[in-house]
Amino acid sequence: MMKLRERKGCERDERDCERDERDGERKRERPRKVHERDGGKEWAVYKRREMKKSVKEGLRDDEVVVYKRRKVRDGPLSDDDLGGKKMRYIKDLEMESSAQVEKEDGFDGIERDKVLKSNMCHQCQRNDSGRVVECSACEQKRYCEPCMKKWYPKMTEEDFAIKCPVCQFNCNCKRCLRLEVLVKDRERFKVKFSPEEKIRYSRYILSMLLPFLKQFNKEQLMEKRIEAKIKGLPISKIEVQNANCKPDERMFCDNCRTSIADLHRSCPNCNYDLCLSCCSEIRDGCLQGSKEKVSMQFTDPGKDYLHGKKPHPLQSLPAKNSGRGHQKSADEWKSHENGNIPCPPKEMGGCDQGILELRFILGDNYVHDLCKEAENLAKTHKLHVCNTQDQQCSCFNISAGGKKNLLKAACREGSDDNFLYFPTALDLRPGELGHFQCHWLKGEPVIVRNVLATTCGLSWEPMVMWRAFRQIRNRKHDQLLDVAAINCLDWCEVDINVHHFFSGYLNGIYDSDGWPKLLKLKDWPPSSTFEEHLPRHCGEFLNSLPFKEYTDPHAGYLNLAVKLPKDSLKPDMGPKTYIAYGFSQELGRGDSVNVLTHIYEVTPSSDNLSKIETLKQLHDSQDQTEICENEKKTKMKMNGVGSCSDHIQDMKCSDGGALWDIFRRQDAPKLKEYLRKHFNEFRHIYCLPLEQVFDPIHDQTFYLTIEHKNQLKAEYGVEPWTFVQKQGDAVFIPAGCPHQVRNLKSCIKVALDFVSPENVNECIRLTEEFRALPENHRSKEDKLEVKKMTIYAVKQAVKDFSEYAKTKEL
Repeated sequence: MMKLRERKGCERDERDCERDERDGERKRERPRKVHERDGGKEWAVYKRREMKKSVKEGLRDDEVVVYKRRKVRDGPLSDDDLGGKKMRYIKDLEMESSAQVEKEDGFDGIERDKVLKSNMCHQCQRNDSGRVVECSACEQKRYCEPCMKKWYPKMTEEDFAIKCPVCQFNCNCKRCLRLEVLVKDRERFKVKFSPEEKIRYSRYILSMLLPFLKQFNKEQLMEKRIEAKIKGLPISKIEVQNANCKPDERMFCDNCRTSIADLHRSCPNCNYDLCLSCCSEIRDGCLQGSKEKVSMQFTDPGKDYLHGKKPHPLQSLPAKNSGRGHQKSADEWKSHENGNIPCPPKEMGGCDQGILELRFILGDNYVHDLCKEAENLAKTHKLHVCNTQDQQCSCFNISAGGKKNLLKAACREGSDDNFLYFPTALDLRPGELGHFQCHWLKGEPVIVRNVLATTCGLSWEPMVMWRAFRQIRNRKHDQLLDVAAINCLDWCEVDINVHHFFSGYLNGIYDSDGWPKLLKLKDWPPSSTFEEHLPRHCGEFLNSLPFKEYTDPHAGYLNLAVKLPKDSLKPDMGPKTYIAYGFSQELGRGDSVNVLTHIYEVTPSSDNLSKIETLKQLHDSQDQTEICENEKKTKMKMNGVGSCSDHIQDMKCSDGGALWDIFRRQDAPKLKEYLRKHFNEFRHIYCLPLEQVFDPIHDQTFYLTIEHKNQLKAEYGVEPWTFVQKQGDAVFIPAGCPHQVRNLKSCIKVALDFVSPENVNECIRLTEEFRALPENHRSKEDKLEVKKMTIYAVKQAVKDFSEYAKTKEL
């Protein structure tokens, strides 16, 4: 914390002081220096020097001299009032520096005010907690012994005396946790790129994204040719109307729910919007996205059924995506012979009257002109598409004993991708970005170890998080005292107090039968308010992320999500928190980076373990009865089958927190086929066997146990990358890679989504999969807007490339 400094020419008139005392006014004051005659200044310097020599622990006989205080006007403090430096904790400083005032005669005979040192702890704001340790760096903050042991168990008293948590930027008291990150701190952590780096990344973006921009331009030109044919005009004479879509609005196709980036068709009467993909499918007679709504109803069999007993139907409850939807009249919706598309019937959301007209969002010929400009730059400067998929990474060329940056995560025969890139955050150098891109372009996950070692060390302890969440007196924020958690046994929501949830995180919670409750909070607090409620933790997380060219959500040059205009409606990319309980035993029941920030092991008692084993036997008997035919097949085919998952049991070391399985992109079709074949062997809502599946991956209703993973390898030869994430590990997951994670211990994970140029193709493929989902499926709506990101990313790259080319020859 900065020290208070004097303001020149601020001597108080003694008559003003007397008048203040007489009127009983209480003014906010701060200590200042006084230039005394007859050695006063030398005496003050001597006293401070003696103070620094002493050990600043507890309330001792040490004294600190506080000179006359001047009166400060009421209202906000200006820069001048505080000597050119704004203080955020002026009230806190006064309280911590205030104490009983006595009179003292100096060695020069001048009477001065003497103030005994305060004994108030900065953490708990109490002065009766016993011995305190004062920081010698700032000479202002003190911490009591109970707070040091409770909230900073890894710090010694000597650490506090040398540099307190406030000076280390990792204080976890309530006020510091809720303190907004100062502008100077933002600038300190903000990633910056040189002009040479920008031009190098612009080359990379253009070479990666130009093929997709050409495809977008081709689709729009095709629709314009159809429009020209309808109107009997040359394509150059076609005038497209403006859709008048505001920058802070997001436009979706009313049929397939895909985001619309630019050219589309719209009804002039009811504003029904249709994307170009749907227009093409209607003319071809194969319209997608027109399936009936998801209609599922679940019967609650009662709590006894959860642990192998007979069901007792209590009530029938619909799932979230319930409601028997009407069957769209897709067969009746056809285009005219000349290519015109009428507005669909009212049952499909249209008015059945108008003709859909061609409209633009970005501008007339915007994509065509941008594509032409980018192509000219590519030809002039000989840009080529980067392709390192067939190149072997340099980390495989070193000796076997030096493969410290590789982790064996699979045992696929005849495969060269069983090892994953596994560097340590402190060892990363600027040249490592190219190494990361080599693996990333191949669609391989990357694990960066111990990223929290690069931060200030802010605590992610659950009770620290709870104190940061908890809001009672601040009316600007919600109190956040109660939340809805998901019970991973029956996948039902339960309302729980936040403090109770975090208490279970540390101590474990068991139901009446002795089965451990596995509760999870997903995306809580909401990512939209994560920075608002936890500004320090948000800043700490973003600062910990490696490869900031991709992961910085504000300035990452290779993060396409950053390229959207400032006034546009941004997709929700995080950060998002995933707080959940874990259990070491397997109970059976876009691009992104995921950082494991905290783990805690709950050790069950022998009595609990005995009850769990008994309940497992009941579960197995229930499975034999309800899905016995499929179960027999499973046991037969698992014999003699092994995978890399078998040796993972040996990897569950003391610092392991979560078990990951990430499948290769090329294995996704076989994985889906396996899940469709065996879907009735899995359970979900109320622990009931699944009755239907829409999309095995996007439904998010499956978790493959080690038995199912072995059977998957036996039937289809598919094996995932399997590894254990430790505290501080950052896991980079490429877009299009199906994955699952199971907590071995209670975990707090924070995740951030980003869009990299290498994986735009996968994002577009996922968008096409979303189009085919039922209308009210949870994953139906396309909020990523990857086409719009691609357009603006190329636009920014062309701009930076052109400006740089004007000054320097490339």
